[in-house]
Parts: sequence; structure tokens; C-alpha cells
Amino acid sequence: MILPIVAYGDPVLRKETTEITKDYPNLEEVLENMFETMYEARGIGLAAPQVNLPLRLFIVDATPFEDDEDLSEEEQKFVSTFKKVFINARILEESGDEWAFNEGCLSIPDVREDVFRKPNIVMEYEDENFKKHKESFSGIVARIIQHEYDHIEGILFTDKLSPLKKRLIKSKLANISKGKVGVDYRMKFPNAKKKR
Repeated sequence: MILPIVAYGDPVLRKETTEITKDYPNLEEVLENMFETMYEARGIGLAAPQVNLPLRLFIVDATPFEDDEDLSEEEQKFVSTFKKVFINARILEESGDEWAFNEGCLSIPDVREDVFRKPNIVMEYEDENFKKHKESFSGIVARIIQHEYDHIEGILFTDKLSPLKKRLIKSKLANISKGKVGVDYRMKFPNAKKKR
């Protein structure tokens, strides 16, 4: 089932998320719906708060980057099969020199800005079977994970912009929260005027 994606300004995007236990009801269905929703919106990652669930859960599918000529052959090969579920994730370490990448977000349509992040991360997480993992990621995959991880921490990529950039996009963000934006996927706008 395709779920509506929550737009900028909705309090759920800032909520503290809760950990998931093995007995979380219908987790398989939640994951299926999240993947379906992400693909419908042509996204590469989706966090539970974006579909109105304040949970420590996000999904990533980096396969659209397999033809990206800016990536090394090795990285293209790695992303070509990178599709994962991250439950109760914790980033333990971020390292390296920060690099800029033009990021966007399904909850903030039509806004793309350069965001600086460190290239390497070490993290702990559980997969969809609640098997624990401790892994290192780098490059574009680390970037996607960091962006989605921020969502479960109540952080949006726009929070990482300079004060000037934030001022420049302020009215655009206000319009998004009111539903004054063209999107071709289902969204829930917190400040949209109710139809009488």
C-alpha cells in the first residue's frame, strides 16, 4: 500500500523516535508499504517518520546510483545491489574530510541544496530479522544512510544549511507545509487549508 509522505512542518518529523522490538505488529507489512511508497516517489531512502511512524526504522535502496559516472567502478558495483533495512540504528563514528553533495528529500519536494557530511561511518543496526550488525560504510551509501539516520533523530537536511541558505528557502518551506507545491506522489501537508 502506498502511504502518504509527510511534508515539511509536520511535528512527526521532529519527534523522538522509539526503538522497535521483535514483537512490533505487522513489521513485514510496514516494510513492504515503505518500499512501495519509496519506489512510487522515486526515492532512494525513506525513514519511518516520513510515513507518520515515529520509529527508529529506515530503508535504503542505492541501486539507482549504479550508472552514476561520478562514482568509481568499485562503488558503482557496490551500490548496484545495495538495498537494506535499518532498525534501531546508531551511528558510532563519522570520519574523514567533509564533502558536499546536492541532497533532496521526499518530505521537502523541489528543494535541493549542497550538504556537507563526513564520508565514512561506522554503525550498529538490526536488519528486518533483528540480526545485529556492526558495519562501516563510505561514499554515497554513507551519505544516504546519514540522511535517513538524521530523520530518526528528528533532523532534516535543511537544518544543516547556512543561515543565509535557510533564509533563502524559508518561504519555499512554508509553501511546502501548506501544500503549495507540485508533487506526483501522495503527501500529507500539515498546514494545508482544509476543504470546506
